[in-house]
Amino acid sequence: MEKKEQFLKEVQSGYSFKGESIVLGGAMLDKENVSGTTVNAPLKMFNRHGLIAGATGTGKTKTLQVIAEQLSHCGVPSLLMDVKGDLSGIAAQAVPNPGILERHSRLGIPYHPSGNQVEFLSISGEQGLRLRATVSEFGPVLFSRMLGLNETQSGMVSLIFKYCDDNKLPLLDLKDVKRVLQYLGDEGKTELTKVYGTLSSASVGTIMRKIIELEQQGAEIFFGEPSFDVADLCRTDKHG
Repeated sequence: MEKKEQFLKEVQSGYSFKGESIVLGGAMLDKENVSGTTVNAPLKMFNRHGLIAGATGTGKTKTLQVIAEQLSHCGVPSLLMDVKGDLSGIAAQAVPNPGILERHSRLGIPYHPSGNQVEFLSISGEQGLRLRATVSEFGPVLFSRMLGLNETQSGMVSLIFKYCDDNKLPLLDLKDVKRVLQYLGDEGKTELTKVYGTLSSASVGTIMRKIIELEQQGAEIFFGEPSFDVADLCRTDKHG
């Protein structure tokens, strides 16, 4: 009993914070839950970097769900990259079952099932609000990395972006990039060489093939207008 009381005292002392905090779960002693030992985290700390690591089945996804739900209850929006759809369930209200009720009883944490305010965003053909960006906004560095180009080819992509910027030619989608490549590799080659330097025909061909590969993987869905604005994720409620 003394061991348990000491454990309870240490946990309660270690997870007591000034200001608002969120509940992540309960502490365990000798593989048993100890009621009254909630593990909390200060709300103000969630603007810091963090890492959730562990083997398969250790609760990483569930931890992310709990954090997202708790932040939602505090009015804090969060953006989750959910490739497999494991986190989407937080949108629906849970159906109570004996296992959940027993677990919460052992943890000493009240159970109030509720859905959360969720908006689905998509960069593919899946359902949800479509996220898009223009090639110009993506920038030459990220675009080159996406294409898997070497240093020389990446330099040429930067040259193409520079040419378009100077001539006020917006690169909206992959078709725009291909048209510029075709022009600068053919009738516009002399114009380009005078101001910016030589554009290798071999590199133009490589970049063009890489863009076609990207198109075949469905990337044309992502590039284009209207482009995504991070401010669209923020909402200001005006009172009074």
